Amino acid sequence: MPTISQASLFRNGRNQAVRIPREMELPGKKVLIHREGYRLIIEPVMTPRGLLALLENLPALGDSFPEVDNGLPPLDDIRL
Repeated sequence: MPTISQASLFRNGRNQAVRIPREMELPGKKVLIHREGYRLIIEPVMTPRGLLALLENLPALGDSFPEVDNGLPPLDDIRL
């Protein structure tokens, strides 16, 4: 069952702000906010932890990689 609380609206300079109750505090320092009809949806911006998490969140590359093997001798002809 979702928790419902009333919150206060106030002015912060030219912006409207909302006081979030302590039991509903969000982690981090930034949020994403979007409107669905009369509702405002506020979600925390989750920061990736580690390189793998960062790479998973990057958009896929649309370009194909060039053929770098063109002009090289076959692997069977190379003597080490």
